[in-house]
Amino acid sequence: MKVLIVLTSHDELGNTGHKTGFWLEELAAPYYRFKEAGWEITLASPKGGQPPLDPKSNEPGFQTDDTRRFEADPEATSALADTVRLDAVSAGDFDTVFYPGGHGPLWDLAEDAVSARLIETTLRSDKPVALVCHAPGVLRHTVNEDGTPLVAGRKVTGFANSEEAAVQLTDVVPFLVEDELTKLGGVYSKGDDWVPYVLRDGLLITGQNPASSASAADALIDLVNKGGA
Repeated sequence: MKVLIVLTSHDELGNTGHKTGFWLEELAAPYYRFKEAGWEITLASPKGGQPPLDPKSNEPGFQTDDTRRFEADPEATSALADTVRLDAVSAGDFDTVFYPGGHGPLWDLAEDAVSARLIETTLRSDKPVALVCHAPGVLRHTVNEDGTPLVAGRKVTGFANSEEAAVQLTDVVPFLVEDELTKLGGVYSKGDDWVPYVLRDGLLITGQNPASSASAADALIDLVNKGGA
């Protein structure tokens, strides 16, 4: 099985002067789930090359066994340093697509037409897509074949308003994931803050927060192994 992991290339946290990017746990935990499943992993980002890591995600309080393993893994760090440009990949070359979060995707991937087409094409090819934490916000411009919002009527989750408030970035981010998914007609629900919560609706899997990344990857592996049933 071949999985494409799509990471952000955006590193500015609004006008705060602070850096952002992808959240390390949301890459590392799924990366090793996919690797242990025997999958072939390709990393991509809009600009290619080394995507920006949200520095907070590598602070001691947010490190996990998976993040420490990733940081010490030459194969993993080499792949991360040389991601493929997103516009150079073809949905047809992969069995599934996974989007880690971090705040970065709200600025670039959420507005990226190439990303939107990738998601739409993958789902229309009867292949699943999973997105975690802030990454479900990347669905904001995706549509069904009839032009309606892709998330309309679908059960979805993503970084909750309460979680954004807890990290004091409600007024910094370009939009709130929970509000956007709801506005688009998604059947949004959430679990407790910072607790794993994953939803599957057909071929679409969404996870609420960093703690949901491993569970979302497990759900994706299970779905692929069942042939997308």
